[in-house]
Amino acid sequence: MDTSTDDTASESVLPPPMDASRTYRRLWWALPLLTLSVLLVIAIIASGSMVIDQWETAPGEAEPVADRIIVTDATRYPAANKVMFVSAYGTRLTALESLIGWIDPDVDVEGKNERFGSISPSDQRQIGFQDMLTSKQIAEFVALKTLGYSVSIDEGAVVVADLVCDDAPTEDSACKLLQVGDTLVAVDDVKTPTLTALAKAVAGHKTGDVIKVTVVHEGSETSEDINIRMMSNPSDPTRTIIGFVPSDTRTVNLPFHVDITTAAIGGPSAGLAFTLAIIDELSPGELLGDTKVAVTGTMSDDGTVGPIGALQQKAVAVKRAGAKVFLVPEGQSDKEIQDAQDAVGDGLRIIKVKSLDDALKVLVDMGGEPQIKVNATN
Repeated sequence: MDTSTDDTASESVLPPPMDASRTYRRLWWALPLLTLSVLLVIAIIASGSMVIDQWETAPGEAEPVADRIIVTDATRYPAANKVMFVSAYGTRLTALESLIGWIDPDVDVEGKNERFGSISPSDQRQIGFQDMLTSKQIAEFVALKTLGYSVSIDEGAVVVADLVCDDAPTEDSACKLLQVGDTLVAVDDVKTPTLTALAKAVAGHKTGDVIKVTVVHEGSETSEDINIRMMSNPSDPTRTIIGFVPSDTRTVNLPFHVDITTAAIGGPSAGLAFTLAIIDELSPGELLGDTKVAVTGTMSDDGTVGPIGALQQKAVAVKRAGAKVFLVPEGQSDKEIQDAQDAVGDGLRIIKVKSLDDALKVLVDMGGEPQIKVNATN
């Protein structure tokens, strides 16, 4: 019997001796990378919480108007396919959000001066909310008038809701002399009981002209004459203005209660969508047919559709909501239309309309069946 052993079987294999220089080289690379990673994380956290003077215009939401309509003492005809209105986000950004916005082709990032000019952000928000209130009232008026109801709009007094200043206001500018809550009762001794009367009174004046404005301060019963130098509108230099934002003191007279809840949404751009949705909800028939439609555009009391901002961002929101047709104002520029179409591709048809009648005709041509004649008690 062979009792010999194989020496190689019991021989242990030891690792080579540690090379101290190799370990040092590894640490030399690892420590800076680790430090850089930690600093990067800290920078991301800091930039994500540091709010700066940058604002976004980004795709918002497209949602049914009908879900927001409140009607009392009138018959509703709920539509299976509902008109959608669309919004765009316009929030202030952190440093990190601003960087991401610059990268995103569907987001516009603007500085404070670019976005607001001489108007403060709070002033702009107030104007936006006031515009939304006006938009809803006009939509209710036009929709019910189209449906055959007896409706009217009564103008109210000219009341200052906010003041408009340019970069270097003179001592006799409105933002220096008028106060929020003032009521303007005359210009150059011509009575101005309404905005229409005020517009006529200042129609012949140019930027730089000084006019005598008679005002009644809030809480006072006596009037005061103030000489005010007229200015260019910051958002439209071709227009001459006194330098204030008026409160909407108009009263819409309707045969029954209609309202649209809009929460914190501001701006007038949903006027056409509101009008179409009210018509659809208060008349039998499917106004949109089977086509999913989103709508944007301001609405005037004569049924004219006006242009809006952030068309590209709104088009993106409409596409994300699954709509196939997007009705937009005819007044949008060719570039705005092309940019919006490029952003959404061929899956969304963008159709321009100039009036409510124009929009209704487009919907009928697409298969809608509006029945807008109602037996209203006038």
